[in-house]
Amino acid sequence: MAEIDHIVLGASSLEAGAAFLEHHLGVRPQQGGVHEGFGTHNMLLGLGPACYLEVIAPDPGQPAPAHPRPFDLDDPGVRTMLEAEPRLLAWVARSPVFDALVARLGPRAGEVTEMRRGDLHWRMAFPPQRQDMDNLVPALIQWNGSGASSRLKDSHCRLRLLEGEHPEDQAVRAALAERGLEEVLKVRRSPHPRLLAHLVRPDGAEVTLGSG
Repeated sequence: MAEIDHIVLGASSLEAGAAFLEHHLGVRPQQGGVHEGFGTHNMLLGLGPACYLEVIAPDPGQPAPAHPRPFDLDDPGVRTMLEAEPRLLAWVARSPVFDALVARLGPRAGEVTEMRRGDLHWRMAFPPQRQDMDNLVPALIQWNGSGASSRLKDSHCRLRLLEGEHPEDQAVRAALAERGLEEVLKVRRSPHPRLLAHLVRPDGAEVTLGSG
């Protein structure tokens, strides 16, 4: 059964993303690292033993990558949106049968990419554009050894619910079902695509982060 690995908050800079989370969740993410060759770097917030929030931003210390940065960070509309305020961009799911799932999905899974950050090593498959249903269909991840969440301090924030809205809700549900994720993301019909993460702060208050 596939499950949520992490949710992704995009920002114009890591400091902007960290300040946004401090304001809304009352906690600051810890330093992550650099994704060499991908033009990005990150900070991470532990959401318990098996889930976390990633703040990702373009890394000014790297040259522009040969391919687009992940999670649509190079899209002009996304860049303009993130200049105004950090936003939830996407989510990532892990599966205990990653290779079998990718093989079964074929081109719909996307090309498998090897990634490293320090001693962390993982593989990801990003759905092709226009097949990710506005980032409601997640990238798939497989960690080599323990994943990032096991190394993070517990922020005592928790992800309570992940929801999606889309005009083609049935198509989103079908794509999730073939990945074993139909019970993970709650999808409803709406004129405008949107991803919503409902989190509980350490003080018990609920905060909703959205993609739009």
